[in-house]
Amino acid sequence: MRIAVGSDERSSLTDRVVRDLEDRGHEVVLIGALAGSPLEWADAGRAVAMEVAEGHAACGIGFCWTGTGFSIAANKVPGVRAALCTDSETARGARKWNDANVLVMSLRLTSEEIAHEILDAWFTQEPEDDQAEQIAKATG
Repeated sequence: MRIAVGSDERSSLTDRVVRDLEDRGHEVVLIGALAGSPLEWADAGRAVAMEVAEGHAACGIGFCWTGTGFSIAANKVPGVRAALCTDSETARGARKWNDANVLVMSLRLTSEEIAHEILDAWFTQEPEDDQAEQIAKATG
């Protein structure tokens, strides 16, 4: 799977997540600070979201200090459902009930171990078919 990964800041967490994704066999497209091109959080959020919305990536993963700004920016792009996840159960629910297609994590709060658990949940949980009406209400 091709995954767009972006951040306004590179850290040990972002490096670990990229390695984790590659170890899982995913093709990773780096955006912003991860690609060596400084972008502020709003621009990084929009860039990752555009990759997903335009079909260049199956999903996106993003980071900023709290994760909130990246989420807000990504969610302004039509077709994107970005979810700020702080634990594996939130990630599982975001996929299951919201068919989230951009995962956002806080650089400040997320440990590398928790990020690994979040990725496990994100990639093993399929969206529930009966949630389409709710998703349309939320995004329409």
